[in-house]
Order: sequence, then C-alpha cells, then structure tokens
Amino acid sequence: MKASSIFFLISLVAVLGACSGGELRKNFYEETCPEAENIVHNIVWKNAALNPTLAAKLLRVHFHDCFVRGCDASVLIDSTESNSGEKDAVPNETLGGFDVIEEVKTELEKKCPGIVSCADIVALAARDSVSFQRTLWEVLTGRRDGRISLASEANRDMPSPFFNFSSLQQSFENNGLTVHDLVVLSGGHTLGVGRCRFFRDRLYNFTGKGDADPSLNPTYAAFLRTKCRNVEDNKTAVGMDPGSDLSFDTNYFKILTQHKGLFQSDAALLTDKGARNFVNVLLDSKRFFMEFGLSMKRMGAIGVLTGNSGEIRKKCNVIN
Repeated sequence: MKASSIFFLISLVAVLGACSGGELRKNFYEETCPEAENIVHNIVWKNAALNPTLAAKLLRVHFHDCFVRGCDASVLIDSTESNSGEKDAVPNETLGGFDVIEEVKTELEKKCPGIVSCADIVALAARDSVSFQRTLWEVLTGRRDGRISLASEANRDMPSPFFNFSSLQQSFENNGLTVHDLVVLSGGHTLGVGRCRFFRDRLYNFTGKGDADPSLNPTYAAFLRTKCRNVEDNKTAVGMDPGSDLSFDTNYFKILTQHKGLFQSDAALLTDKGARNFVNVLLDSKRFFMEFGLSMKRMGAIGVLTGNSGEIRKKCNVIN
C-alpha cells in the first residue's frame, strides 16, 4: 500500500474517532460547564464535613455502579411498577449517599441544564468524598447515563462477600480488571461497615455444623459475636476496618495479615500467593494511595457510554 494511502486511512480513523467522542478525557466540561467539577467538589465536601461516613457510601455507589452495565449511573435509577431496578438488588439494599448525588445534580441543572451526566457525578463524588482526607486520583469525564437498570443483573454481576478467590478473580476479569486491581480496590474496605448477614456464617455455621471459619482470627471472631449475637441478625452493622473505618488508610491490609478480614471475600485474598504478596506490598501508605488511584481510574472506565450513546438525565433517579 502506498504511503499516501496509509496516511489517508490513519487520518480518516483519527477524524472518525474525534467525531464519535468515544473516550473519556480530562476537563470534558471545560467549555460547556466550566464550574461543573468545582460544584461537585464543594457540595461533596460540605456534606463530608457533616457526615464522616459519606466517603464510604459514595465510594461504594461508584463501585456498585461500574460492576453492573459499566459506569453509567444505572444504580441510581428508581424501580417502577413494571421494573425492579439495581437499587433493589440484594447487594445494593444498604447503599447510601443518593441524596448528595441528587443535590449535586440539582445544582448542576441550574447552572448548566442537560450537560453533566449522573455517571460523571458519581465518579467525581466518589473521588471528592475520599479526597476530603487526601487527593488520590484524577477523574476523566465524558460518561453518559444508561437507560436500563435491572435488579437481576446486579444480583448476578456484583462480586459477593461470600466469594472465594477464583470467583473474585473471574468477576474482576469480566470487567477488564486484574488480580492487582482486585487487591488494591479491596482496600476500599478500610472505609464503612458490613451487615452481620454477610459474615455471620463465619461466626456460627461456616460448614453447616455450627462451627466458625478457622481462617478467622479467634479473638476477632469472639469480638464479632458480641456484635452479631445470633444467626438471625440481619441488621447490625460492624466496621469493616476495626478502629479505623472512618479513615482512608492502609489499616485494612494490616488487619488482613492478622486474619481479621470481615468477609470471606477479604480472607480469600490470602489464599492466593500473588494476591497475598501484594497485600504485604500495600502496607506501605504511599504505594497504596498511588495504586488505588490507578485502579480507580481503570474501574471508572468500565463499559462507559460516550458520544451519542445513552443520555444526560435531568434527574439521576429517573430516565428522561
């Protein structure tokens, strides 16, 4: 093929790519809504100052959104009489922070109607809530909002706290993420709480014989039994990172090496040699913060809708 023909094809691909708007980029709203990221930042920080649990909530919303249909804000859509949305799936029953996301959206619609997507708000709000303590990663923007939300897909696709290592690995691989990302993003469990229903079998009935999980630190198991007093307890919440569940730090990895991971999925990280070795690497704060930012950027790009795909919702909980 002649050099001129090759140049023409390369140029054509470049032009088509630019026209499709198919990639996320830095400062996507620079011209259409220049104050967008500052508005998100200010509202999230205002609420984070009043509610120290907000970071865990918004980080979790972003994770749960991206693992089902990609990062398209489908997790925000309310169920209707004819459809059970992702919000009503079992893994999402305890999600929170929706009020803050809607507060941000309301303000953005006043300033720049129909411009900023709910999907980008979710991504920015997760970063800004955690960065109330320290700035960790850059968020590329340009996502658009999905129009489909199914509880059945969330129940099927969300990684379970009962997963073993191979199931976790497969779940992450299905979304283009690696074991490296799995270990790093599990570090998000340094924030927030877990309900007894998701780990009580580790305390009372691990193999169906009324026994405890032998991989769980016995002292920690005894402590957890003082919080979750019986196998019927569905509502009691316990910090996922004992003594540090409001601070974004490396303590999660420290307790993991002490066999104090709350869920089976936490303990599963120690059953794979590569993952176990990387847990030890992430005990270093500087390394963890760097790696977490990189993995969050990769997660935030899962299955995104861009260009003319999807829509820009007027309200985050309802499709247009």
